[in-house]
Amino acid sequence: MSKYPTFQNVCDAAERLEGVCVRTPVLSNRWIDQLVGAKVYFKCENTQHIGAFKFRGAYNAVSQLSASQKKAGVIAYSSGNHAQAIARVCQLLGISATIIMPSNAPKIKRQATEDYGAVVVEYNPENQTREEIAEQINSEGRLTLLPPFNHPHIIAGQGTAALELIQQQPQLDQILVPCGGGGLLSGTAIAIKGIKPLCEVIGVEPELADDATQSFNTGKIVTIDYPDTIADGTRTLSVGDITLAVMLDKVERMETVSEEMIKQAVRVLFYQLKQVVEPSGALGLAALMSKKVKPKKTSWNYIKRWQY
Repeated sequence: MSKYPTFQNVCDAAERLEGVCVRTPVLSNRWIDQLVGAKVYFKCENTQHIGAFKFRGAYNAVSQLSASQKKAGVIAYSSGNHAQAIARVCQLLGISATIIMPSNAPKIKRQATEDYGAVVVEYNPENQTREEIAEQINSEGRLTLLPPFNHPHIIAGQGTAALELIQQQPQLDQILVPCGGGGLLSGTAIAIKGIKPLCEVIGVEPELADDATQSFNTGKIVTIDYPDTIADGTRTLSVGDITLAVMLDKVERMETVSEEMIKQAVRVLFYQLKQVVEPSGALGLAALMSKKVKPKKTSWNYIKRWQY
């Protein structure tokens, strides 16, 4: 695979994941439809293995390692769901995993990562970077590094969620995707544009963590140190060069939402859709509720809900 994943790469990833990952359901709710003035569909990746779409990218990447790479093991860094995904996939495939996690990572996510058999290395994000820690641990280059989003196999794997969605609801004409490092957003854009080129793809970020939006608008990677948002899945410092390139090529626009609107969207999803969704997964609905994104007149929308 080249540095930039293609639609065919997403299709190949879907074949790899067949029978391994969960074909997650799509839900809708009349009250929400009336609230935003459109028919809205939610792709429930919170029902995926480890409760997140991250399992898709992790499996697609780890399963393609050579025999020698699998024997040596992998190393990854993440504050939550990528950590769990890599740990779980490595557990399934009998591969050792070392995961670098910040000291402020959610305890429940760290515990789950350890329960899957991974070795967790903690670091203080205030005076260290995960890249530095990874380089120290893997100074000899023996372990294969699998970053959380800026990797072609990871991106292609994440795109399989959108590939499923468009098969489940082929009439969609607008897709809202939460954005942290851009792996899900870029993978979704590749998948959707490969099937429905006119379908609008919109990325959504918290106002307090708008590095991807700034990067998209300027065409250059913008970094925000330790963004203080309730949507912890979007606390990445910046997008990657691969994800930004795909976003600039295939995503129509980026929008941001307030912390209060994110909280309101979480409540709506809980009380109306009966789904427990972490704040990062409510960004798309928050964008519709705040009118940051207006539904197309054809009124067929899709918000990808995920756990980051």
